[in-house]
Amino acid sequence: MDLTWEIIRWVLLAVIIINELAAIFTVFREKRDIAATWAWLLVLTLIPVIGFIIYAFLGRKPTHKRLNRIKSQTRLKLKEAVERQKKQFRNMPKPKYSVTQIYRRTIMLFQSIDESFLSRHNRVAVFTDGHQLFKQMFDDIAAAKESIHIEFYTIYNDRIGNQLRTLLEQKAAEGVEVRVLYDSWGSMGVKPSFYANLRDLGGYATPFLMTRSNFFDFRINYRDHRKIVVLDGKIGYVGGFNVGDQYLGRVAKFGPWRDTHLRVVGGAVFGMQRQFIGDWNASVKRAESRIEHYHPYFPEIDVKDGTTAMQTVASGPEGELEKIKMGYLRLINAAQDHIWIQTPYLIPDDSILDALRVAAHSGIDVRIMIPCKPDHPFVYRATQYYAQSLAAQGVTIYTYQKGFLHSKTITIDGRMASVGSANLDFRSFKLNFEINAFIYDFKLTDQLEQIFVNDIRNCRVMTAERFAQQSRWLKFKQYFSRLLSPIL
Repeated sequence: MDLTWEIIRWVLLAVIIINELAAIFTVFREKRDIAATWAWLLVLTLIPVIGFIIYAFLGRKPTHKRLNRIKSQTRLKLKEAVERQKKQFRNMPKPKYSVTQIYRRTIMLFQSIDESFLSRHNRVAVFTDGHQLFKQMFDDIAAAKESIHIEFYTIYNDRIGNQLRTLLEQKAAEGVEVRVLYDSWGSMGVKPSFYANLRDLGGYATPFLMTRSNFFDFRINYRDHRKIVVLDGKIGYVGGFNVGDQYLGRVAKFGPWRDTHLRVVGGAVFGMQRQFIGDWNASVKRAESRIEHYHPYFPEIDVKDGTTAMQTVASGPEGELEKIKMGYLRLINAAQDHIWIQTPYLIPDDSILDALRVAAHSGIDVRIMIPCKPDHPFVYRATQYYAQSLAAQGVTIYTYQKGFLHSKTITIDGRMASVGSANLDFRSFKLNFEINAFIYDFKLTDQLEQIFVNDIRNCRVMTAERFAQQSRWLKFKQYFSRLLSPIL
């Protein structure tokens, strides 16, 4: 008996040693930041075997070949125009009244890290209701004459998804160029055959980076989270809505869906089109499916009544710079009066967390609105942890009670704003492919802030005292989820 127990003890010791060595090898064979490294070591060492299954879903990076397909895409020739703008802003007098003068350093940041051209004269409409958004979007698609480019994280095989597909089939039959790019994980359950008739009619549809099967490529991270629609190169859509019935409030679990999306007419559509073409060319294998001649997709646009200056900025794991996060940091640090944020996931890294704390302690009015209910349990508990931490530092935390809040907006001082697909979390900063519009316009920013004020009516203020009253079990789940923050 003693010998048997001795053998078992040595076997268990061997298993532990092998698991530890495998964990170290697995985590350190890929370049990561220190927070993610420690988080994965925690998972792999404390949850043997099962931890490696979790890693297979959440931890594996795309192959270098796939990331290089994105990096190798030749950016459209903007360098000359961007360099002219850089010189213009560098030689500007000290900021006075123009928003583009006040935020010239922010503009130059995006010019430097993303070759993002500043478009000055855009006409922008804000949508917060899915029914209104898709009615306008479908009307614009129906009116398209030359090209329809669509890129979404989620396009479901449901009522609204089928309405979109039917409309695209009609346009393809008319001879309009139709291209659809979707994320295979975000559009879970939608088979390639869903687009078979569209392809037969001359349209194109493909999953992002050719990830056709989630069975063989089951990474939850490193997904195409962008939402881009470009019609005839003149009208663009960008924001937080995906294509699915839940985004119209038709799913009981979430209730009414509260999101923010922009319809843009003007030169800012150029940035959305450029990003779509890069993503498309990286995702298709056949040369004849790629977009080789750019000129027809970038017509000259004269929007005489356009008053909004805007840059579109894209980020993703293929590059070293976390471009949208850098933009968020720039905005937070530039604030003089107030910072108002809406985000469904509040899991900031230390740089964003410290910037928000510094702002709050500097007397700046920092308000953050999050959902009152989870769509991902661990993510929501981590969100609650950081909300509690920020509430203790003087940040006003609101929980939206009228359905699910999915809006990703930031407004600064009533002067400038950001609307897009990126959340205030590790996943959007480091792991997924995102796109945001950065807006320099008093009037449009004021409109977004009025929407924020109206949303407060449907919110509950979560003070530090209210957080303190939460149960010990809930607090434990929040603390535990916080340990996993870099990999959620």
